[in-house]
Amino acid sequence: MLQVEALHTYYGLSHVLQGISLQVGAGELVALIGRNGAGKSTTLKTIFGITPARSGRVVFEGREITHMPTYQIPLLGMCYVPEERRIFPGLSVYENLRIALLPHKKRLDLSSEMERVFGFFPRLRERCKQYGKSLSGGEQQMLAMARGLISKPRMMLIDEPTQGLAPAYVRNVVEIITQIKATGVGVLLVEQNAEIALSISDRVYVIDHGMIQFEGPSSLVREREDIRREYLSL
Repeated sequence: MLQVEALHTYYGLSHVLQGISLQVGAGELVALIGRNGAGKSTTLKTIFGITPARSGRVVFEGREITHMPTYQIPLLGMCYVPEERRIFPGLSVYENLRIALLPHKKRLDLSSEMERVFGFFPRLRERCKQYGKSLSGGEQQMLAMARGLISKPRMMLIDEPTQGLAPAYVRNVVEIITQIKATGVGVLLVEQNAEIALSISDRVYVIDHGMIQFEGPSSLVREREDIRREYLSL
């Protein structure tokens, strides 16, 4: 479904991604893990076109999207849930979701998609008329994920969804991600908490200094103390 081939990305003169290659299949939950500054978030931003790749390819469902304008990528069936959440604080939950669906209004019905999304996020149904700025951190993260999910994506890129959340919200967000994956949506997850990522993912890529250092089943990483010690500080 998603193939990333030898991506190189720079911030000015800084060579951040140095030949990143990875793939995610339909209905697969793949985690990208590593220390702070390893290149995890930059990888997602490069895939989604926010940070341009200097070289390499990104192919989604057989179509190259490497240099496609970012605003066009969601129309192909991919969404990005940023680390910063970036909800509209002065709009209600309902309005945030409605705006997210506008580019897809010709093929999707607002009321039915709202109901589908509220099935994953019942708390947002309760907060439907509240402004984004009045939500708790966990609720804002749910809204950010719901905003991506409402367009019925086939692939989700999710960046640091549990960062800064209370334990109860962490459990809730993790459960929702596994439910999304169970519907057949492919998920590429960046998660600073490696233990969480390893517990829910099918496969994992370990990144360090902008390069993939290991790729394999999550169960294998849990068994490999050398990888956990050298790249994950576990």
